[in-house]
Amino acid sequence: MAQPSDDRPIVHVIDDDDSVRLMLDSLLRSVGLSVRSYSNTQEFLKAIRSEGLGCIVLDIRLPGINGLDFQEQLQEIGVGLPVVLMTGHGDIPMSVRGMKAGAVDFLAKPFRDQDMIDAVTAAINRDRARRTNEGWAVAAENRFATLSAREREVMLLVTSGKLNKQIAGELGLSEITIKMHRGAVMRKMEAHSLPDLVRMADTLKNRTR
Repeated sequence: MAQPSDDRPIVHVIDDDDSVRLMLDSLLRSVGLSVRSYSNTQEFLKAIRSEGLGCIVLDIRLPGINGLDFQEQLQEIGVGLPVVLMTGHGDIPMSVRGMKAGAVDFLAKPFRDQDMIDAVTAAINRDRARRTNEGWAVAAENRFATLSAREREVMLLVTSGKLNKQIAGELGLSEITIKMHRGAVMRKMEAHSLPDLVRMADTLKNRTR
């Protein structure tokens, strides 16, 4: 399936009901969104080539795998697009399971047009924030790779809360040398403050778990 020529968010609608897909296509395009529709999850997996900004509107009752199981499968295969769930046969356990798995919203059919627009808008905003955070984390990783082995040691000790004097004692170096390494770390990591550096260290730690 060809990629759109613009940078508008893409809403991927997965529902086996033709009328629902057509209705959502018309509704979401009316507010300036690009829409791609699929009658089942296999179509979606075959068609998606790159994970551009957007979200997935996913029906729970689908042929083959159900929407809730597919939502979990998406996480396992690394598709990070936020999900809006919908169903004509929903119940509280389904809703709870879907929301616990990270769904942005759970809409029971028939839903109001504005409720769907609001849910999709929230999902796209979540995806935009995710991408911003991901870009920031990748940049932090790239900067961390430029540090020398000693500078990495100093950064980890500094961000653990230790003072220059304590770090100097632990590494067997002078306090002046530690200050020099610390300055180099701040410069190379482009950290504007110690809390900024701590956030970077926490991000790097979480990405290696």
